[in-house]
Amino acid sequence: NQKGGVGKTTTAVNLAACLALSGREVLVIDMDPQGNASSGLGVNLRENQKGVYELLAGDASLDQVVYSTEIDTLKIIPSNVDLAGAEIELVGRDRREKILSMALNGVNEEYEFVVIDCPPSLGLLTLNALAVSQSVLIPMQCEYYALQGLSHLLKTLQRVKKSINPNLTVEGILLTMYDSRTLLTSQVENQVKNYFSDFLMKTIIPRNIRLSEAPSHGKPIVLYANRSKGSDSYVELAQEVIKRTKGEMISPR
Repeated sequence: NQKGGVGKTTTAVNLAACLALSGREVLVIDMDPQGNASSGLGVNLRENQKGVYELLAGDASLDQVVYSTEIDTLKIIPSNVDLAGAEIELVGRDRREKILSMALNGVNEEYEFVVIDCPPSLGLLTLNALAVSQSVLIPMQCEYYALQGLSHLLKTLQRVKKSINPNLTVEGILLTMYDSRTLLTSQVENQVKNYFSDFLMKTIIPRNIRLSEAPSHGKPIVLYANRSKGSDSYVELAQEVIKRTKGEMISPR
């Protein structure tokens, strides 16, 4: 979603953590120069450490940029503000939208799920993510402006599918920050059901204070507040994703 503050990073971190806790080998790739997915999993690059920027620049191999997290089966390729310069540096490169794809060659042999957290813009970093991905999960906040951008986003994905990645599909639209007490929330939900019902995920992520607190502790919600509504919702989302992609259910925690 090209709109900021809709729950992209929250979803990337917490979905990945729940998938990993189900026994899957999972890799998170932080493609946002803000580096929030990295810090949300307790990984902050120091000055001499390498991450996504060095991988894209060709200054590091894949095994040099993969870091461990608190969950044994969850790894991350972190980013920091250096990645902002990659947008400009990639412009002059051959097959510039396929650089991440080439750098990740063989990654599917080691990981069952790779979750890429994209920046809130359709620049070269996001195009590189879309070029290597099999499917796109679109977090969407239940507000009026989110509806306006959704049809535009789906058209953009169609163009990417036609010109860059013919295997790209929409995994689903995920309603986030859901507040059942407001009329607007139900109105937006009904509009999405009317126009985009084929894409709507069954799981809904509620507005939850514990979800907001978890990143400041460098932990996913399942480690920070295991018994919260936010944690339950992401465990449910992981179950739904596994069922859709693998045709199976995971054991409840």
